[in-house]
Amino acid sequence: MTGSQGGPAFNRRALIGTGLGAAVLIAAGSGTARAAERAPASARSRAQGFLAAAMDAYPDQGPTRLAQSYTDQAGLFSTAFTYDNALAILASLACGGGDGRARAVALGDALLFAQANDPGYDDGRLRQAYNVGPYTFYDGTPQPDGLVRADGKANIGRQFGFTGTAVGDMAWAGIALAALARRTGERRFLSGAVRIGEWIDRTGRTDEPLGGFKFGVNGANEKLPFTSTEHNTDLIGLFGQLARLTGDRVWLERRSVAAEFVKKMWEPSAGFFYTGTNDGVTINKAPVPEDTQTWTHLALNSRAYGRSLDWAATELAVLDTPDRPNSTVPEGQSYEGVTFSSASLLANEGAPIADGQPRPDRNGVWFEGTAHLALALRHRQAAGDEKRARRLIASIERAQDLLGANQTFGGKAVAARSGVVSASSPLDTGFGFGYYPYRHTGATAWYLLSAARSNPLKA
Repeated sequence: MTGSQGGPAFNRRALIGTGLGAAVLIAAGSGTARAAERAPASARSRAQGFLAAAMDAYPDQGPTRLAQSYTDQAGLFSTAFTYDNALAILASLACGGGDGRARAVALGDALLFAQANDPGYDDGRLRQAYNVGPYTFYDGTPQPDGLVRADGKANIGRQFGFTGTAVGDMAWAGIALAALARRTGERRFLSGAVRIGEWIDRTGRTDEPLGGFKFGVNGANEKLPFTSTEHNTDLIGLFGQLARLTGDRVWLERRSVAAEFVKKMWEPSAGFFYTGTNDGVTINKAPVPEDTQTWTHLALNSRAYGRSLDWAATELAVLDTPDRPNSTVPEGQSYEGVTFSSASLLANEGAPIADGQPRPDRNGVWFEGTAHLALALRHRQAAGDEKRARRLIASIERAQDLLGANQTFGGKAVAARSGVVSASSPLDTGFGFGYYPYRHTGATAWYLLSAARSNPLKA
């Protein structure tokens, strides 16, 4: 199965379950901030407040809880993506002080609960997403539970088909648990991260010509054929951190496998990384996504591949203004940043990307990716990088102030000027799904990581 531009339709943000009950809008650390160069405290504290609100949206469901990924207006109800919650842990550790650490520990324990109480498996896996609060699905079926079902099992996201397990999601959860292990010294977090790494090695390792680790499994536990540059980049970070925390050299070997795949995706003539392969033999040439340019730098920390940041900053640069076709940016506002992929710049602005979804804006800013880029530029520290990073962060902070008003979690209003929307206007990723102007836990967490200069992929 391929996406609209010939690349894999499945990635860590897309549906990897079995069956979709309704048309939905789908989307899917370490480091110390320099006090003199921190983002304005008010902007950062409001972002932290948004993560807290996402975590506390369903107080009647008990203390074992995850953060809802998107505000209710996205149409995903109480869905909590594993990836977004991993980011919330990392951002809370990087920026949240004592309260942030307590919240990170609670989210980490919730991931460990889900790992230990999966309704179908006891092998260390986590699912793509979970339900964290009650709702009535589009077909009228009630979903009454929080993360902990009435039978004591984890409440996986069956209603939307978010029941598969992607290597990238698992890697980020492992990175978050590893960060908790470092910060707290608690053995349970390292044990959970090791279980994740072992699942990935058992399930994803391949002897195909291009090597690396495969995508994961769908909701029926069938292995998916794709190999993702992004996922293997995540594994460079996870396996490197596990090597450091455990002292076991097997993780260095596994890190090397992932790194060799990523390096095979490098296009030296243009200075960017391709997205991966569908069959383990042929490299996908299009679309070219943003995160394979920025995360590779954060994970590899190699000058040899530093041009990938310049490619992303130049070739995926967008400016979203009200006069753009299909832009939802209000009059008098504009936002700069980067879009999701090379295909996003070629989106069909004359037709919806799917039934019931809005038409895309080719210049829609993907704020999560804009934060990736800002952090990577701050990490590279070449001439002009800090100035450019600050401009990008300022655009994200302006979006937090002005976009996504009157949105809710669990029917309760989200505080004004808190939380970053996933995109300034509807955008087509080119991988079979879109991003929209709904406040998003993942985008907000990446903003906090970039403001704090905290590189979660550092070994």
